[in-house]
Amino acid sequence: MIKINSGIHAPESHGEAHTRREILSQPALWEEVYHLVHQQSEAIAGFLNPILEKEQLRIVLTGAGTSGYIGDSAQGTLQKAWQKSVQAVPTTEIVTQPQATFIRSVPTLLISFARSGNSPESVETVKLADQCCDEVYHLIITCNNDGALAHMGAANPDKAYCIILPEATNDKSLAMTSSFTCMLLTALLVANVATIEGSYSKVQHIVAQGKVIFENKFLLESLVQKGFERVVFLGSGEMLGIARECHLKLLELTDGKQVCMSDSFLGFRHGPRAFVNENTLLVYLFSRNPHILRYERDLAEDTARDARSIRSLQIGRAGGLELPNSNTITLKMDPENEYQMIAATLVGQLMGYYSALHAGLNPDSPSTSGSISRVVQGVNIYQE
Repeated sequence: MIKINSGIHAPESHGEAHTRREILSQPALWEEVYHLVHQQSEAIAGFLNPILEKEQLRIVLTGAGTSGYIGDSAQGTLQKAWQKSVQAVPTTEIVTQPQATFIRSVPTLLISFARSGNSPESVETVKLADQCCDEVYHLIITCNNDGALAHMGAANPDKAYCIILPEATNDKSLAMTSSFTCMLLTALLVANVATIEGSYSKVQHIVAQGKVIFENKFLLESLVQKGFERVVFLGSGEMLGIARECHLKLLELTDGKQVCMSDSFLGFRHGPRAFVNENTLLVYLFSRNPHILRYERDLAEDTARDARSIRSLQIGRAGGLELPNSNTITLKMDPENEYQMIAATLVGQLMGYYSALHAGLNPDSPSTSGSISRVVQGVNIYQE
C-alpha cells in the first residue's frame, strides 16, 4: 500500500513534468499518427500485400515490457483483419527460446514494437528471426529514428519496412505512455490500411473518449488518495492487454509500492480472486463487444454482492449496470470501433501518475533504487 502524502493537493502545480505532458498530449498525437500512417498507406500496403498473400504465413507481434503488451492488445484485431495466424510473443521469451516461436520452413512476418529500438532483446529478436527462418519479413514500429531497430530496417529495405512515429511519442520519462498508445494505434491502422480513410472518424471517436477521461482525472486522483492496499485491473480479449499495461504503469510509477495485478474477467474467478481484500479497488475495463460484456457483468454483479463492500471503478459502463460502492467513467462505446481500447489506457497512466505524486515520488524517474530504467540495462546476450 502507498503511504499517501496528504500535503500534495494540486499535482498540476508541479510544472511541465515529462510524464504529465506526455500523458496529456496523447489525443492530439493520435490524430497526428493517423495522418502519418495515411500518408504512408500506399507504401505500407505495397510492402505488406505480397507478404500477406503467402498461404502459410505466420505473423508474430513482439516487444519487451510495455511494448510487448501492444502485441497482446492488437493480436485479435490483426488476426481478424488479415485472416492469418497472429501470435503475440514478448522479445524476452523469444531471446531465450527462439525455436518455441519460429519455424524455419514457415514464412514469417515479425512486427516489432519499440520506443527506443535499443533494448538488447529487441535487437537480438530481429537477428534470431533472420537466423531461424528461411523466409522472414520485418515491420518495425518505433518512436526513435536513431534507434538500432530503425537502422536495421533501413539497411534491409527489401525485407523490412519501418514506421517511425513523431518525435513527441518518444517519451522522455521512464514510463511509456504516449509511445504505447501511438504504437498500438499504428498497428491497428496498418491492419486497416486498405480502407484507412474510413478509420478517421473512429480515431476522432477515441480522441473524444480520451478527453472524457481527462475530464475525470480528479476522480482518479481522489481514488488514489483513498490509499487502497491493492488494485486490480480486469479486461477481456483486447482489453486484457490494456489491463496488463495499466497494472504495469501503476507498478512502475509507484516504484513497486502499490500492490496490484491484472487478469481477464473470467480468469479472475479461477484463483486470482483470492487477491481481493476489503481494501481493494477493482477497475473494470468493460468490453465494446455485447457478447463479452455479459460475462463481465456477471463478475461485476457477483463481486458487488460481496459482504466486504469491495470498491470498484467502471470504465466504459456496462449498459444499465448499477453497482453499489462504485464510480463510473462513462464512455460512448461503439461495438464496431476496434480502436476504443486505446483510450482506456489513460486510466492506468493517470492513476500511476497521481499515485507517484502522492507517494512523494518523481513520476519522470520513480525508481529510487535505479532497479528499472528507461532503456533496460544489464542484459547480456548469449549465443548457442
